[in-house]
Amino acid sequence: MHSHRSSQRATIAIVGGESLLGKEVHELLESRKAPATLQLVAAIEVEDAPKGVTSILTRGLTSGMDEPLVMASIELADLGVARVVILAGSKASSEKAYQKIRGAQPAPAVIDVSGGLEDLAEARLRAPMVEPPGFEAGLDAKTAVQTIAHPAAIAIALLLTHLQKAGAIRRSVVEIFEPVSERGQAGIEELQKQAVALLSFKPLPKEIFDAQVSFNMLSQYGSEAPLPLDEIEQKIDRHLASLLAASGAPMPSLRLIQAPVFHGYSVSAWIEFEESLEMDAVFQSLASANIDVRTRDHEPPTNVGVAGQGGITVGSIAQDRNQPRAWWFWVVADNLQIAAENAWEVARGYLE
Repeated sequence: MHSHRSSQRATIAIVGGESLLGKEVHELLESRKAPATLQLVAAIEVEDAPKGVTSILTRGLTSGMDEPLVMASIELADLGVARVVILAGSKASSEKAYQKIRGAQPAPAVIDVSGGLEDLAEARLRAPMVEPPGFEAGLDAKTAVQTIAHPAAIAIALLLTHLQKAGAIRRSVVEIFEPVSERGQAGIEELQKQAVALLSFKPLPKEIFDAQVSFNMLSQYGSEAPLPLDEIEQKIDRHLASLLAASGAPMPSLRLIQAPVFHGYSVSAWIEFEESLEMDAVFQSLASANIDVRTRDHEPPTNVGVAGQGGITVGSIAQDRNQPRAWWFWVVADNLQIAAENAWEVARGYLE
């Protein structure tokens, strides 16, 4: 039905173009000059919009300015003609989009960035930043959905797989500090509104976290939160186990904490090796295009400072004064950027 697609310029459809993640993917593909026509598809409908068109105001993550976007409706968008469909919206919109394209011949490649389809039997977990050479060639040609791993899992896997080159890791403990942007625009707005309400002595909105997240740290959300924090922690744990399987690095003990920050992951990692290591060996193992290493001569990395940067940044590296075989690492990463980068690497394989 769509056999003409191969003779025309490829199209990449981004479903959920109004979301923070969809916007990040769109901007990254534009900056990388993707050899394709980019089509934004809304995951939601807006009342009073023209038929088949959705007009949405999206708020810039850092500027706070409203930016008008006009994009196709998911109901009327012809996703079957796309070479690649990137799913960056809600689970419901991902399921709807997938149902629309399953019958297309040939069917588009599906890259699931938001994880809405990861439970499907035909889904495969992907993270090109940490995959061993030849991984993609070993994928089943019938793989219909390629789900991008959780950004925190990618960041930790990137750290551990490289440190494993310096020496065998005996054990590790990792604390992950989650930004509210992982809950989308709604999470950002709730943190902002809570801060204003607290300073104004007004009741707090709690639709997303069902708890006070502003000026606070949470080990769990309230009981009425739509997505429990421990479910997110389990997802990171599950994805990380898959990403580390080929490296030989042992699984860390990890804990997820909700931090009162808008954007960017911060990770505190304690890693014990089988033998004592020199500082030079640690730094050399981290040498990578995807890792920015900060020495003591540089300012320690922060989640704010790496906004818009790719990969991970590692700093505040210090040997544990009580355990000479163990080292402390402070890792930060732009959560949206790292997800978009891995999606782009997967999409490139279908455009070259």
